[in-house]
Amino acid sequence: MLDNVLWGGSVIDSNRQEDDVRAIRAINRHVATDTRVEAVMLPVSDGITIARRRSIDEVA
Repeated sequence: MLDNVLWGGSVIDSNRQEDDVRAIRAINRHVATDTRVEAVMLPVSDGITIARRRSIDEVA
């Protein structure tokens, strides 16, 4: 589980380039493109991502 993945909406504001905002964008991108996991981002408060490792059968 990852918390604060929306960072108050800052992650979608291209004008926000602080290190913490860029880091959150990077981890969100990584989780979204990693075929080893399936993930869902919940827009609760500042955002929560829940990810689970896929079984070997699901990856193939």
